[in-house]
Amino acid sequence: MSTSKNFADKVVLITGSSGGIGAVTAVEFARYGAQVVITGRNADNLSEVAKQCAAVSPKGLKPLEVLADVSKDVDCKRLIDSTISAFKRLDILVNNAGKGVFSSITDPSVLDKYGEVMDTNLRSVVYLTHLSVEHLEKTKGNIINISSVAGLKPFGRAFLYCMSKCALDMFTKCLALELGPKGIRVNVINPAAVRTNFLQVVGLTKEQSEARYSEMDGKYPVGRVGESIDIANAILFLASDEASFVTGINFVSDGGALNAPL
Repeated sequence: MSTSKNFADKVVLITGSSGGIGAVTAVEFARYGAQVVITGRNADNLSEVAKQCAAVSPKGLKPLEVLADVSKDVDCKRLIDSTISAFKRLDILVNNAGKGVFSSITDPSVLDKYGEVMDTNLRSVVYLTHLSVEHLEKTKGNIINISSVAGLKPFGRAFLYCMSKCALDMFTKCLALELGPKGIRVNVINPAAVRTNFLQVVGLTKEQSEARYSEMDGKYPVGRVGESIDIANAILFLASDEASFVTGINFVSDGGALNAPL
């Protein structure tokens, strides 16, 4: 086990970890010795991720499973309280839960969609961070927020999502300044397209989703869209001691897409 990926005795909380990037990240942290806390809205999916984590954990550690919806303040508080109650500490907070939505500014339900996106992508991060600071200060821990290249460039009919991620990026930079003196690092990762069920959640069929990813494969400079492990690897690096001099940055993991003429 390399020094950079030794998370033995670390307690890691990952939101949105019942699938996609969050699930793979939980398994990777478990693989390198961490006690992970996983959370999402689907109990069956959480249970499956928990089994995968326990299977690769060097000590067979079973994750704490917390069924929760981070768009609800009461669930955020229960999530932190459950973590501290179980393990008496928190070392790493990964704010990964996210919600995407397509909308035009003339959409009659634009304000409802605005509330939904902001509650998950931004409000939950603000509140979970607020609740975590006292615990992370004790462990000199760190926070990693999962944003998107959509926070760095505009996309058609995705202004609500783009706004939420742009705000998350600035929140990260401001919090890095505020929490640095407490010994807490705060960074944000901006992925481009990653092959998950994200497109299906925002309304595409599985076939349409696959077709879209395949179409993008050829356009990305590295010749493919991302996989969840690509982002998990970036998360583990930023969470590790090897990144101890890194805080307040946008870590763009996008296969070169941001600067490519797509």
